[in-house]
Amino acid sequence: MLTFDIAGAQIDGARDYQEDAFLITHLGDSGSESGSLVIVADGMGGHAAGNVASNMAVQTFNKHVTSNFPNENLGEILRESVQQANNSISETVRETAALKGMGCTLVAAVLEDRFIRWVSVGDSHLYLIRNGELSKKNADHSYGGFLDRMAAEGTPVEAEAGFSRNMLMSALTGEDIAEVDCPEDPLELVPGDRIIVASDGLDTLSHGKVLSFAAEAQTAKECVDVLLKGVDGARMPRQDNTTVVVIDIGEKADRKEKPAVTISAPGEADAEPAPPPERPPFIVEDDEPEKSGSGLIIALIALLVLGGAGGGYWFVTREPAPAPPVDIVMDDVLPDDEELPEEQAPVEPDEPLPDETESEIETEPAPTTVATSPAVPKGESFADTLKIGGKAPTMIWIPAGEFRMGARDSAAQFDERPQHKVSVPAFAMSVHEVTISEYVKFARATGRKLPKTGDLDAETYPVFFVSWNDAVEYAKWLSAQTDKNYRLPTEAEWEYAMRAGTTTAYPWGRKLGRDKAHCFACDTGLDPRRPTKVGRFEANAFGIHDLAGNVEEWVYDCYNKNYQGAPDDGSVFEGGDCSVRVVRGGAFSSGPKALRSSARNKFQYDSANDSIGIRIVREP
Repeated sequence: MLTFDIAGAQIDGARDYQEDAFLITHLGDSGSESGSLVIVADGMGGHAAGNVASNMAVQTFNKHVTSNFPNENLGEILRESVQQANNSISETVRETAALKGMGCTLVAAVLEDRFIRWVSVGDSHLYLIRNGELSKKNADHSYGGFLDRMAAEGTPVEAEAGFSRNMLMSALTGEDIAEVDCPEDPLELVPGDRIIVASDGLDTLSHGKVLSFAAEAQTAKECVDVLLKGVDGARMPRQDNTTVVVIDIGEKADRKEKPAVTISAPGEADAEPAPPPERPPFIVEDDEPEKSGSGLIIALIALLVLGGAGGGYWFVTREPAPAPPVDIVMDDVLPDDEELPEEQAPVEPDEPLPDETESEIETEPAPTTVATSPAVPKGESFADTLKIGGKAPTMIWIPAGEFRMGARDSAAQFDERPQHKVSVPAFAMSVHEVTISEYVKFARATGRKLPKTGDLDAETYPVFFVSWNDAVEYAKWLSAQTDKNYRLPTEAEWEYAMRAGTTTAYPWGRKLGRDKAHCFACDTGLDPRRPTKVGRFEANAFGIHDLAGNVEEWVYDCYNKNYQGAPDDGSVFEGGDCSVRVVRGGAFSSGPKALRSSARNKFQYDSANDSIGIRIVREP
């Protein structure tokens, strides 16, 4: 069996912004043949717009591939994923006129068993180094690539005056895609192969220099470092963003063992992740003339800030009691007179998705009336005292209630179906996402590695670059420090809290609107390349801030491809692939659909990136 040693990083070059985005994802569950997915996107359209396009394309592409893996028709899945990414750009441009003209290139490779398959649009690169020779495997959809291809075929074409060789002839812009490179047959890999996936910023180095630098490196990470150092050392006055992902192919004799996949986030040393629990316990016990490059690094990817209404924490000295139960029956997108069927036909994972060009936001029916309480009661806030001193995150009690989880079949992604009734007991949830300072207190107390958060204000921004494992351990530490039961929310608890008695696509209504949350299409005037301070936007009816946008949030549940068999009591859904965990809420780099109350996303339990943070709950 082959093994994959994978590392990736990027540099800004001469730019003061980053428009490249990349992702490295492990594919497959613990009981199956596994593989890896690498995606690199290079944004165009200038600064924010290029960043938006590349990040959106990477996230959309990743979700479609991982949701359909494994699949005998992997080549078709890759093509579909490209189209899905292009559709997401189209929708965003239609909703946000200021982003018109944005787009990106994309190259993605899936490594499975002894083979690699790829799909690419644009001029980013997929190189193979084998036996000391470097060859470009994917097509170059630039004007220069076209001229070179014609010359190689014996039919040279005279260059048109005024046409730059860097001009793209195919890209993801939301319009029809001119060319897609996705070979019918995969490439068989052999031990000793080295794959380089890179944005066109690597063109600063000749093929000879790429080979020379790569020959110096013994590991994938060393190769990434030396290539980026070579690009930086060239000191080109207009150096583009550069992203490099290197995959070294090895061999393991024992086919019963899982391939060793090492994933390196930029600037981080490789680390072996802890294995996921077999049955995780629910109760916690103890930005070039034509184009420029994109990105928020998505290498396997969160930021926010703390602050409540009134500008600070409100602590109570007595033990707070949960708010009395209240019946909150949410009919979501079903008409008032339509009952949820007692039994629903199984939803197949490979069921065709609804037309992504049709916005759910626009087709959602008018909001229905909350069945019982005319006003959702807001619980009492509190902050438990830590044994080491200081306070735990500010929490607020959420009353027990009943709601419809998910979205109606005709307007939902397949993993948001079937819509079903859930009864949720009372619990407390953190008013804000966990801040950098709150998490750092735990990391220092336990000797855990500090997250990479740059120079952001630790008191007001959310923590990010934390894995699901990190989040679980943080909750356990809070439990030990307070003698209370802290944990991650279940997916049902999270959606119940997000909706807060509402039945519309967003907690504030049917449409995204303006200045309601932080995402790249949210019309806030905020920097779309990073999160913002926690508590900047109005709290929902339960008194909770930033459930939509800013950073996605880990929940406890294993990822299941649909809600068939999901519990109806608000508890954790443990089936499915527990090496993949659910995240909710969308992030600063997400599109409008990702901010919907029913929208779901997923990442490997051991992945950490700049778009995922933590929100916690506490049991009564």
